[in-house]
Amino acid sequence: MADVDGDKLHELVMKMLGDLGGAFSVPTVRIGHRLGLFDSLHADGPSTAAELAGRKGLAERNVREWALAQAANGYVNYDPDSDRFSLSPEQAMVFAVPDSPVYMPGAFDCAAEMIAGEPKVEQAFRTGKGVAWGDSSGCLFCAVGAFFRPGYVNGIVQSWLPALDGMVDRLQSGANVADVGCGVGFSTLLMAQAYPNSRFTGYDFHVPSIEQANAHAAAHGLADRVKFETAPAKEIAGGDYDLITMFDCLHDMGDPKGCAQHMKTLLKPDGAWMLVEPIAGNAPAENIGSPVSRLFYNASTMICVPTSQAQEVGAALGAQAGEKKLAELITAAGFGHVRRATEGPFNMVLEARL
Repeated sequence: MADVDGDKLHELVMKMLGDLGGAFSVPTVRIGHRLGLFDSLHADGPSTAAELAGRKGLAERNVREWALAQAANGYVNYDPDSDRFSLSPEQAMVFAVPDSPVYMPGAFDCAAEMIAGEPKVEQAFRTGKGVAWGDSSGCLFCAVGAFFRPGYVNGIVQSWLPALDGMVDRLQSGANVADVGCGVGFSTLLMAQAYPNSRFTGYDFHVPSIEQANAHAAAHGLADRVKFETAPAKEIAGGDYDLITMFDCLHDMGDPKGCAQHMKTLLKPDGAWMLVEPIAGNAPAENIGSPVSRLFYNASTMICVPTSQAQEVGAALGAQAGEKKLAELITAAGFGHVRRATEGPFNMVLEARL
């Protein structure tokens, strides 16, 4: 055995303790979210455990241990003099303001669903046959939708669509839009709310997602001008679209090149294809050490790669494919121009034209 550097070992152990503390927080954060404890602290201000428990009709002893755990996590504040717990404005943005760009309960749900799907993904390691989307755990697709929603709420209309050449004017006048891989429909409905003169169709191959998307459309009063259909990307019929959007899904597809080729047939000659993909460098060495890439590589191991492997071709691009590989794939499918229109801390937005 090689000599062990004590300082490096200590550094690694302390890092692991931090990581495990975060992992152990997943169930407690989820309980606090579901029981409305974060929301109550945000709405009602500093509270003792007894006050918090009384408002929510919960057992005080359990609530106190939960609140102390969140204080140890750094997710709530604790004042020992008053024995009260509170949320700072910054903590509220993460745990209690659903339209905040950093609202994170969905990420904790994703972590729990990945753990639930671990046995199936492990088997996929042995066979290489993947795990079909929706099959790994109870409601992974719900958790993923919740995880991505804050970014969509704060990015699609504000910066992503305006970064496409001339597209906002077309959407305001009335465009025909396909949202491919729409999931539970958050992205489609956000666009429809912003551009009431345009027509939107969301497509996804996952039946339960489309069922939820239609329910969301009805709940928001948009079912009369937004429709959702179950269809794999390569089997979408029709066409003549001014804009095709794909949010965080091309890398999950089994045959992304075949999908790109089909998107080419669906666009108007002067139309645009907007792809939102996880931010990444073009080589693994560019991503190692980034906390965002760490999150995406782990999620890709448990979700993205197995999902692709379970489909036709099984290209398994992964969530850290990078712009260069994606652009090469898109141009090989027949698109003449691909550019990075804009980017954020978690995503890059590519614009492809014929």
